[in-house]
Amino acid sequence: MYNINMRAKHKLNACTWIFFIFFTWILNPLFAQQTQSVSGSAPIFTLNDMEEIVLQNHPIVKQAALLSKEAGAKVLQSLGKFDPAINASFGRKIFGGTEYYNHWDSELKVPLWLAGADLNVGYDRNVGVYNNPETRTSTTGLSGVGLTIPLGQGLIIDSRRNTLRQAKIMVDYAEADKINQINKVWFGAVKDYWSWYYAHQQYNLINEGVDLASRRFSAIRQQVILGDKPPIDSVEASITLEDRKVQLQDANVKLANSRLILSNHLWNSQGVPTELPANALPQETNDTENVLNQLVLDSLVQQATESHPEILKIRYQKSKLDVERLYRQEMLKPKLNIKGSFLAGRRDFSYVPDYYDFRLANYKVGIDFAFPLFLREERGKLREVKIQQAEVEYGLQQTGREIQNGVLSAVNEVKALKAQFVLQTKNLASQRTLVKGELQKFELGESNLFLINSRETKLIDMRIKQAEIISYYQKALAELYFKAGKRFTLNDTKN
Repeated sequence: MYNINMRAKHKLNACTWIFFIFFTWILNPLFAQQTQSVSGSAPIFTLNDMEEIVLQNHPIVKQAALLSKEAGAKVLQSLGKFDPAINASFGRKIFGGTEYYNHWDSELKVPLWLAGADLNVGYDRNVGVYNNPETRTSTTGLSGVGLTIPLGQGLIIDSRRNTLRQAKIMVDYAEADKINQINKVWFGAVKDYWSWYYAHQQYNLINEGVDLASRRFSAIRQQVILGDKPPIDSVEASITLEDRKVQLQDANVKLANSRLILSNHLWNSQGVPTELPANALPQETNDTENVLNQLVLDSLVQQATESHPEILKIRYQKSKLDVERLYRQEMLKPKLNIKGSFLAGRRDFSYVPDYYDFRLANYKVGIDFAFPLFLREERGKLREVKIQQAEVEYGLQQTGREIQNGVLSAVNEVKALKAQFVLQTKNLASQRTLVKGELQKFELGESNLFLINSRETKLIDMRIKQAEIISYYQKALAELYFKAGKRFTLNDTKN
């Protein structure tokens, strides 16, 4: 009887030892710090790869690039106000053998930037029996070179200089708007990338749990058949396996959807939408490695308050209104234009007598004056511009405050997630210790399959939570840079 009991006891200890070795073997992957999902044959789609594709091929990015070109086209239109212009007219009347008149009037007008003046070069030939003596010329015609200068309204700034100055300001406005739109596109792409990363990590970890549960169920079923384990253990193992298969199906759907969402940002050079390959893998990161030091954080806060695209847009709009206000103040002045020309009876470089050539004694002058008595229209326009300036100033104050507080809140989020990651890493180490301890207790017959499954499931959930924190951390970094008015890249945060 003693020998039989001893043999049974040794047999039980041997089975327990074999079962412990088996559990150690199947649970060993759970003790790894990182899921080894990247194989040598699978392509890794990094964040830098996506950045290159998005910035080169995304339609919204290309559309944003048109803003600067459109603003440049408006500057070109404004420069057209300074284009030299040639005007000419001809008229002739003959009746009953009599030439009533023969008119030829031509002028080259060259707008000048200085003082809003115009340079005029003209040639007139007005002959005939019934010509107005005031405009009649000899048969050779009359040439003139002169200037038209505004001494009142238009001396400091006129309509064409006002339009050109505002158009040039809008070039900078369009550039800031372009940067802002590109930042929005990139921020959305980065968030979707790290959502895909989390979905991929979640799928891998749950799939690993399914594989472990499947191997455990097969082993326990064999032991139940051999009579080493009660049937209830196989039921417990089967429930765990089926539950994880359900989780795996859900994770698979989430992974497929995250891949589709990320594909929204992918276009080829011909403007054709492309999809992320099914075997593509996100880049691996097992730590919140992109840590921002205080110097970088202070720099982001300062940049947000000084050169954020939204701030720049409001400042350029304010500069535009400053030019408009100067122009409207100029319009309060009376119109007083003086014009004069030196005259000569020549139409080519041939000889003419001195008294018919260009000289001080041969000239034509004139003065134009106009002044509305109440100036209600111009005063109303000036008042409107002042109101718009006040609106922009208030908007600048509020926007600046919102941007600064947004950056500070994003900084707090980054720091909080970093702290969460540190705590989660410690918790993971503790949970691994618990799993190992549970296996040791099972070896001594002081534990059961339910507790081991519970510890293992908790460990998988905690690893998924760690991947989620990493995903949130990367998104928080991208949001921090976006709120600061910059485009986030991994290189920005490497110390």
